[in-house]
Amino acid sequence: MSNNKKSKEKKQKRKGLRIFGKIILILLLIIIILAGIFAYKVYKNGGGLTGIVSTLVGTDPEKTKNLPDFYCLLLGKSEAMTDTIMVAKYSPSTGDAVLLSIPRDSFVGNNPNTATASDKINSKYQISPQKTIDAVNKLTGLNLKYYITVDTKALRDLVNAIGGVYFDVPIKMDYDDSSQNLYIHLEPGYQLLNGEKAEWLVRFRHNNNGTSYSYEYGDNDLGRMRTQREFLMAVAKQALKLENITKIDDILKIMEEEVETNIDWDTMMEYAPALLNINSENIKTGMLPGTAKYCNGVAVYLVDEDESKELVNELFLTSSTTSNEEGNTVSNEVANKVSIGTTTTQKTFTVEILNGTGSQTKLNKAITQLEAQGYKISKKGNTNITSETTIINRTNNKAQEENSLIALLGTGTSVMGEDNSNVDFTIILGSDY
Repeated sequence: MSNNKKSKEKKQKRKGLRIFGKIILILLLIIIILAGIFAYKVYKNGGGLTGIVSTLVGTDPEKTKNLPDFYCLLLGKSEAMTDTIMVAKYSPSTGDAVLLSIPRDSFVGNNPNTATASDKINSKYQISPQKTIDAVNKLTGLNLKYYITVDTKALRDLVNAIGGVYFDVPIKMDYDDSSQNLYIHLEPGYQLLNGEKAEWLVRFRHNNNGTSYSYEYGDNDLGRMRTQREFLMAVAKQALKLENITKIDDILKIMEEEVETNIDWDTMMEYAPALLNINSENIKTGMLPGTAKYCNGVAVYLVDEDESKELVNELFLTSSTTSNEEGNTVSNEVANKVSIGTTTTQKTFTVEILNGTGSQTKLNKAITQLEAQGYKISKKGNTNITSETTIINRTNNKAQEENSLIALLGTGTSVMGEDNSNVDFTIILGSDY
């Protein structure tokens, strides 16, 4: 090969390397610019984990803060039975949340004297999740539409995915059940629980020798529900730490493969950034009050309608709270009523309800809900079919009262209206109800 040819090839090679180097520099510059734009958007979206998620899903933080309160039913499933049933509420505007336990033996039949196992609320899931929602709505007077079902495998995988969860195990737990392949052995005290131990914790009811949680803590199922609520709060606290942003793919995979829900994708994306603002130190918790009894030879839990109505009002429909001895956040007034059966009085609001759903069944359901929570229905009638429920504030009532109605109905927007001197609120019931 001639020297001229070799020289020409070297020049072409150097030229190629220079071009390649320029391409790399341009690509690096593009990456730096895109990273800068992303970082700026994260900053504009509030920074931190919330800012990252808001940017990734394309939501506006201001819009997120103005989202209505979100309600859903949380179900813990093991071997086709729902041993954990909780009503959950999250308020994006404040970061506050509520967890209300529904005892799994809650009686939802017609007559306790003829009770069977199928009259317990935990049996309804075997028919369909909607049957469980219907039963919970009847017990609470709420209008839940969404549910999330998590089986024990999903719980194990989630806890492992976020590196375990630190939790103060309240008592020594020793229980063996070969029929369920369940062997629980936990020492008391603050410790890091992996997925397997987390499952032991939430499924424990009593030891092999029959002992259980203390009476003060809440024995058997009462203690179990309290532990489940407190552990769920601990999981939320750990999952929302910034270092777990790298584990989002693992968490989403668990959600996709092992969690059952009827929440649509758009709603999930709307609320995802808001959930990162949850105030884990201010989660109100409670359990439907009632009495455990044997009826027709079946162990059931008879929910006290009056006390449950007041607790639901306090946890879901009002905002003034303090902490009780168990760490649950309820007002002293309600805590006293639940424990000693005293009564209180509150203003009775008069409501006019106009049916824009085209369904008499929906109208009757709404009336039943409202009357069960103490509202007086002075007028009812029909109006043109409308897609959205509207609540018209007629007598300049507080925003809290408007939000209580929206929470109770599970939907709606509020507007101010003229005082017609006859009703406090006019509700135009839409097809979104």
